[in-house]
Amino acid sequence: MSLLITGGTVVGPSGSYPADVLVEGEKIAALFVPGGGPDGVETVDATGKYVIPGGIDAHTHMELPFGGTNASDTFDTGTRAAAFGGTTTIIDFAVQRTGEVVQDGLAAWHAKAEGNCHVDYAFHMILGGVDDDSLKAMDQLVTDEGISSFKLFMAYPGVFYSDDGQILRAMQKARDNGAMIMMHAENGIAIDVLVQQALSRGETDPVHHGLTRPEAMEAEATHRAIRLAEVAQDCPLYIVHLSASQALEQVAAARDAGRNVFAETCPQYLYLTLEDQLGAPGFEGAKWVCSTPLRSGKEHHHRDLWKGLRSNDLAIVSTDHCPFCFKDQKELGLGDFSKIPNGIGGVEHRVDLVYQGVVDGKLSLERWVETISTTPARMFGLYPRKGVIAPGSDADIVLYDPAGRTRISVETHHMNMDHSAYEGYEIAGKVDTVISRGTVVVAGGAYHGRRGHGRYLPRGLSSYLV
Repeated sequence: MSLLITGGTVVGPSGSYPADVLVEGEKIAALFVPGGGPDGVETVDATGKYVIPGGIDAHTHMELPFGGTNASDTFDTGTRAAAFGGTTTIIDFAVQRTGEVVQDGLAAWHAKAEGNCHVDYAFHMILGGVDDDSLKAMDQLVTDEGISSFKLFMAYPGVFYSDDGQILRAMQKARDNGAMIMMHAENGIAIDVLVQQALSRGETDPVHHGLTRPEAMEAEATHRAIRLAEVAQDCPLYIVHLSASQALEQVAAARDAGRNVFAETCPQYLYLTLEDQLGAPGFEGAKWVCSTPLRSGKEHHHRDLWKGLRSNDLAIVSTDHCPFCFKDQKELGLGDFSKIPNGIGGVEHRVDLVYQGVVDGKLSLERWVETISTTPARMFGLYPRKGVIAPGSDADIVLYDPAGRTRISVETHHMNMDHSAYEGYEIAGKVDTVISRGTVVVAGGAYHGRRGHGRYLPRGLSSYLV
C-alpha cells in the first residue's frame, strides 16, 4: 500500500521544511519537494500541519504491580491511549524483584504485552536484586533479547532498593557490555526515616508524600549515582523522572565535564506543583502522588527544567505513566500517605503538553521533536528505525495541527483512569492524524487501529553517547 502525505511541514531535529512524504508499506520510501510526489496513490492532506515522527515514550509502567494493586492501564488500554496522543512507541519496564530470575521477569512482561499492544513497544529491565546471576543475565539480555538498559533504585527499601555496592557492580557490568543504567535517584533510606517521623506526628495527608521526599534527597542521590558511574569508568547513566533544580545542577555539572550522564523529566514536573495539586484539600492530593514528587511552585523548578530542556541537560520528556484510579486504588492510602500507590497517568498528553512549551516560547519546534521522539530513539537503540522522517525509517508519522486546540479532561481521555492529572488544561495545538508503521490508527478524532498491531522492538545500544 502506498500513501502520500502532501502539503505539510516536516519537522526534525535539523530543521523544518515543506515536503511531501511517500509511505510504501510500513516504511517511509521518499521525501519530495511539494507537489513532486507520484500520481495515482492515496493522499493525505497535511496542509497547515506539522509532519513529525511518531512520539516515543521511553518511560511507562503498564500493569505494574505496586502498593498492593496494579497500574490501571493494561498494554491494551494504555497503548491505545498513547496512539490517540501521538505516541507510536512505548518503552515499558519489565520487573525482576529480589530473589527472582531476571529472565522470568522479562517473560512475564512479554506475556502481558504480546498481542495486546496498539503501537510498537520495547522493554527496559528493572533489576530489583543485583547478584551474580542477575549480572550474568544483563549480558544475555543485551546480546539475545534486545534489551540494552537496566533500571536500578536508590529508593524503596525492601522492594526494589539496591545499595551502593550493588549499583557499582551493575554499572561495571553495563560499562563492559555497552548498556545504559537508568537510575531512580532518591535517598530511600533517609526518606523512610522522614516518612515514619511524619506519620508519628499524625501528618497523614497526601501533601506529606512530597514534604518527606525533599529536593535534597533527590540531589544527593543524583550526585552519588553520578560519582558511582564515574568509578565504573564512565558507565552511561540516565536519571529518570528528574523533578528539581538541585538534581539538575548535578547532571549539568557532569555533562559539562564531558560525562555520559543524561536525564529525563516529565510533564508533571513542568506544570504541576506541590501546593496546587499534591496539597489540594482533604485527600484530593492523592491523585498527584508520584515519586519523585511534585515540587513547590514557590521555587524555580519549572523555570529551570524548561531551561534544561533547551540546553540539553535534560535530553528527553517521558511520562513515567503509572496510572491508578482515585476510587479504590489511591484510596488505599486514606489516613496514611505512605500507602497511596505512586503514579500519575499521562501517556496520552505528553506530545501536547510539550508542544505547549513551543507555543509559550520555551522550546523550539525542532527541540520539541527531539525531546519527544528523536532523542529517545537515539538514547535507547531504536534510531534510525524510529524517531525521524527519513527514507527507510518506519512510517510512524503524526500530523500535528497548530491551529487546533486540545482540552484535557477525564471526560474525553482514553486512559483507564477515573480522573485526569491535567483536568481542564487547554493546549494550543492538536494531534490530527497518527500513522503507525504505515497504517492510519487515528484520524479526525476517531480510532482506526487494532489491538495486536504493535510489535516488540529488540533494541541496540545507545547511539547518544559522547
